[in-house]
Amino acid sequence: MMWYAIISEDIENSLEKRGLARPAHLDRLNKLKEAGRLLIAGPHPAIDNNEPGEAGFTGSLVVAEFKSLVDAQSWADADPYVAAGVYAAVTVKPFKKVLP
Repeated sequence: MMWYAIISEDIENSLEKRGLARPAHLDRLNKLKEAGRLLIAGPHPAIDNNEPGEAGFTGSLVVAEFKSLVDAQSWADADPYVAAGVYAAVTVKPFKKVLP
């Protein structure tokens, strides 16, 4: 098992699509968490504020453990945000946790 970073970039004005797909998106992340395979996950606010309101988000970061890059890419490809058209692009690459 190895860590992988899944770096997603939203389409413009993604807030409504995010809201509709969010429960299914969070369910998948919680399953990784329950399995002890989630290091960190969250969105990138579009403005310098934890609660960006109507400004929404510009993307997301997930760092999770998978058996291979192929498995990580397959998991990312099946994200409900992908199916809902929230993401314009998704990059998956190996991640080496050094600190803390």
